[in-house]
Amino acid sequence: MPDLLGINHLTPSTTDLDRLVRYYTGLLGAALAFERAATPSDPRIAVISVGGDDHLMIIETTTTPTTDLDPLNRAGWGLRVGTYAHLREVREQILGAGWPVGQIETLPTQWTMTARDPDGRPVDIRAHRPRTASPPSATG
Repeated sequence: MPDLLGINHLTPSTTDLDRLVRYYTGLLGAALAFERAATPSDPRIAVISVGGDDHLMIIETTTTPTTDLDPLNRAGWGLRVGTYAHLREVREQILGAGWPVGQIETLPTQWTMTARDPDGRPVDIRAHRPRTASPPSATG
């Protein structure tokens, strides 16, 4: 059996595709891979690269997306940045843009914070902790 290589894509929906693409590309640093206009049979979509071969395929709909947390009181999905310092930088960018984001928390193998995108959908943003170094204080 072949090995899995990772997640190919997640498919969030939105009522405002342009706004959501701007959030993930302009604020979080994702790259727009391509857009497709709506057709009589399919909605408008944008695919953004969130690192490596991983993508968000965002679909524009008339239905408001869910904003619930998962049973662990987390977003249920997340994006990864390289370091704790980068995570802090992203948090400051999100706050500076006026969007909601929680404090940085220390978990056993990573640091995490939960942001809310323009639709109110939660997204965890995380950095893996080095295995040999002691973690910096996560005071957010």
